[in-house]
Amino acid sequence: MNLIKGALPYFALPFIISLLLVPICKKIGLKLGIYAVENQRTVHRGHIVRMGGVAIFLAFMMSMAILWSADDTLNGILLGGMIVFLGALLDDIYDLKPWQKLLFEVAGAVVAMTMGEVVLKEIQIFNWYISNPLVTYGLSFFWIVGITNAINLIDGLDGLSCGISFIVTCTIGLLGFFMGRRDICILALCLSGAILGFLPYNFHPASIFVGDCGAQFLGFTIACISLLGFKTTALITLGFPILILFIPISDTLIAIVRRKMKGQKVFEADRGHLHHILMFKLKLGHQKTVLILYAVTALFAGAAILSYFYPKAGMLVVIALLILSDIFVEYTGMINPKWHPVLSMLNKLFGWPKMIDHEDPVDTQQIEEDKNKKESE
Repeated sequence: MNLIKGALPYFALPFIISLLLVPICKKIGLKLGIYAVENQRTVHRGHIVRMGGVAIFLAFMMSMAILWSADDTLNGILLGGMIVFLGALLDDIYDLKPWQKLLFEVAGAVVAMTMGEVVLKEIQIFNWYISNPLVTYGLSFFWIVGITNAINLIDGLDGLSCGISFIVTCTIGLLGFFMGRRDICILALCLSGAILGFLPYNFHPASIFVGDCGAQFLGFTIACISLLGFKTTALITLGFPILILFIPISDTLIAIVRRKMKGQKVFEADRGHLHHILMFKLKLGHQKTVLILYAVTALFAGAAILSYFYPKAGMLVVIALLILSDIFVEYTGMINPKWHPVLSMLNKLFGWPKMIDHEDPVDTQQIEEDKNKKESE
């Protein structure tokens, strides 16, 4: 009971602030004309404001200023997050070029790593120890920038990126509690409270979008908090945040491979993401797709917690989840319709599943026709 009382202010304050700020952000966005642009990749119709992330950002920043005395680490995370947020907000308003957005992400990562010392100190691979700054700083940099973009890439359906981020922050906060890390608990509680205050407005059908400013700020802050928790441990311990963030990480890596194989630019958006496959190719619909991805995220988060207490049992669960994930990727042709090594092996051994010819998961013309047909019915 004392634990709940102690944690409640760090969750309740950002939740209330975010809940109250969202309608204000919506009015300002409507007045300024900051709407989500409709194109072949989007699934929404009409003018929907895309600056809801402002509410999450302000709720988190205000709560941290009120509830916690700042130190160099916190200042580095907050200042770096502010830089990433401002760059993404400019993108929401003016549609910046990818390289321009990347500059803000790089600047934010550098600030967090130098000012806040949010960086791996040493990497242990079995009996090998690597403390070379080029390696440790390099890995930390790619982790922060990568997760920043990974959360943004899954922001394709109502409530998806925020709901997954909420599950992720709660899990990181719980692991931080088990590790005796009060700083991680407070950061995770404040961020999860700010997210939950926004979610009622963003869940399907959404009345406001989190926007790049919200998705990239969430990705950046989550990356820093997770790195903060495991920066002095072995590389294998990074498996905890990797497991918790499995959906955005795997979806991003698959997107990069898929686009390279198709001869597309890495930053060229498409409709081959996991949520597109579930919603359009498997025809699960908007809400079911989001709830399924919530459940999968929770499964991997649970595997991370299990691995913390029971490493061997956790490893077995993780292996099973990874095998199932690979089967799904191959069966749906997420990377390439002709790439299915595991399914081919299963087919030869057991005669299951039957191999079928897949349509291209990024067939935007067919997807658009299906969407228009559904709307006309």
